[in-house]
Amino acid sequence: MTKRVAILLSGGGSNMVSLVDSMTGDHPGRPCLVLSNNPGAGGLDKAAARGIATAAVDHRPFKGNRPAFEEELIKALDAANPDIICLAGFMRVLTERFIGHYEGRMLNIHPSLLPKYKGLNTHARALEAGDAEHGCSVHEVTLKLDDGPLLGQARVPILDGDTPNKLAERVLVQEHKLYPAVLKRFATGDRSPVFYP
Repeated sequence: MTKRVAILLSGGGSNMVSLVDSMTGDHPGRPCLVLSNNPGAGGLDKAAARGIATAAVDHRPFKGNRPAFEEELIKALDAANPDIICLAGFMRVLTERFIGHYEGRMLNIHPSLLPKYKGLNTHARALEAGDAEHGCSVHEVTLKLDDGPLLGQARVPILDGDTPNKLAERVLVQEHKLYPAVLKRFATGDRSPVFYP
């Protein structure tokens, strides 16, 4: 049975594009909605150009009232009846209510080799630590930030002269390979991790 996939984003949507473009042919998933907390997000235009339903729930009018914001997100999502939710650069921290509502069917991609460097500024932190490699991880979303069961990782070497931006660009290339591969496997019910290389 085809799985309905909703994608949440806040910006340009490059990971959303890689996910959507992978859901063709024998892929077990199909996009049903791209939702953003930013009505001006470039990812919404890219999704609409691909014929995918879009919606936006601007977080700014809800300042100081995260539960009310999330209730509006849930309404928009539930109207699309997704089986799987992919966070793809969605820059809002989610509460227990939201995470519990979609428990076991929400994925996130994070730009580090988890459990290293949860949270922000991961590329700079890897460089500051003198790490030999860096990368990205896809995991199930749980109440702890960037802490759910690991579903995949891709690694890149850290090179002499790397800056956070250069490293981010190389990691993003891997994100665009890893996230679609994990989604395809997850949509069949297979939660075993994918590793590159």
